[in-house]
Amino acid sequence: MDFINRIPELNRINHLLDNKDSMLLILYGRRRLGKTRLLQQIKNENVIHYIADQGEAPLQIAAFSRVAGRHIKGFDSAIYPDWESCLLTLNDRLNKKVTIIIDEFPYLVKNTPALPSIIQKLFDNRPELSFHLFLCGSSQQMMHNLVLDSTSPLYGRANEIIKLSPLNIYWLKKSFNCSFTEAVEEYAVWGGVPRYWELRLQEVSMKDAIVKHILDRNGILHEEPIRLFLDDSRDTIQMSTLISLISSGVHRLSEIATRMEKPSTHLNRPMQRLIELGYIKREIPFGISPHKARRSLYKVTEPFIRFYFSYVIPDKTSLEMGLAERIYEEVVAPGFSAYCSAFWEDICRASVPLLFRENLFTPGSRWWSGSGPDNQGEIDIVSASKDKSELIIAEAKWSSSVNVASICNDLERKIGLLPVKGTRRIHKALFLKKQPDYIPAGYSVFTPEDVIMAFHSDA
Repeated sequence: MDFINRIPELNRINHLLDNKDSMLLILYGRRRLGKTRLLQQIKNENVIHYIADQGEAPLQIAAFSRVAGRHIKGFDSAIYPDWESCLLTLNDRLNKKVTIIIDEFPYLVKNTPALPSIIQKLFDNRPELSFHLFLCGSSQQMMHNLVLDSTSPLYGRANEIIKLSPLNIYWLKKSFNCSFTEAVEEYAVWGGVPRYWELRLQEVSMKDAIVKHILDRNGILHEEPIRLFLDDSRDTIQMSTLISLISSGVHRLSEIATRMEKPSTHLNRPMQRLIELGYIKREIPFGISPHKARRSLYKVTEPFIRFYFSYVIPDKTSLEMGLAERIYEEVVAPGFSAYCSAFWEDICRASVPLLFRENLFTPGSRWWSGSGPDNQGEIDIVSASKDKSELIIAEAKWSSSVNVASICNDLERKIGLLPVKGTRRIHKALFLKKQPDYIPAGYSVFTPEDVIMAFHSDA
């Protein structure tokens, strides 16, 4: 698969390389987002690119010196006792500016905790270094702590800090060359992770790719979440348990704590970590203060993680028995439209500021009036303009056949229950799988094409 987008990030990196002074770049993000592929696109030809492993420090230094030896004759013939002597010698031997890329930097820090301090000394004491240094890692937690924690030696030293995020749905549509409706369905499984897209495109159909790579016990993505969790936590069991419960419909912190037989206060930190890693989000009804925790719900937001914990974990026993094809036919296929419906709502909420550009709107939120018998209504999308003068209120449906008049009548009823509308101007909208024959007066209608192309304008 060709290199996709990442133009803003690549421009920032290449601009950094135009500096005569030595630059320190920090690039991080979860595994398989294409960090290494991005770094391979930089325009500087003088690059020492070392991909670290989890070996002991002497072996890591020797491996790095071998890579450097391809650029400096004889550099790898010496034995360097530590990273400081290796980097200082490299600096002295270079006769032109090069870019040193250390991929999976956390592996080195794990075996040499003093390495960030060594790098700090290099940049503080030798402003005329002979190299730029790019540090890259998949451990989001460790990379974040190395540069954004005020106690870290590298705090404030980086000239650029780039956190790589998943690609948006427009780029999947472009890469897959599929219909807009198919793009929504594909993104609901693979999310914005380029490596997953490559695996999907190796197969003829989405079904074949799901069965072979996710459901099959030998599939390359069958244990993927565990590998992701290991990058950022020793307690992968707790992370898996929390996401499993949320995926199964347990959305309130008190209910999650009850299932795990732990006090709610013991879960605040691990839940916050999952939010920071981009796997879950805390959802609060529109117009309610974030401090009112009793009204908040938790949901899995990362598409692949959501799919995995919706279909792999509940049927893990059957999948280990080699029944991947049967699980797809009897479990995944029948419920897939409902599964996509929840995802469709999410991308519609995210698209609101891009579709309504006349004013500056926040991303859409869900609103609900209460819980249990007190819940008189739920609105899929509510968004307010920054100046508080306008509201967007909308419903999102993923059914191929909808009764537009009925949806609008019900939305009008729920708008009457919304306590925060006041005198604000209201824009009403429907997000539908296909353009309806009938559009009520005063409503805008958006289809998958409208939503996906809106993300192109933000790319």
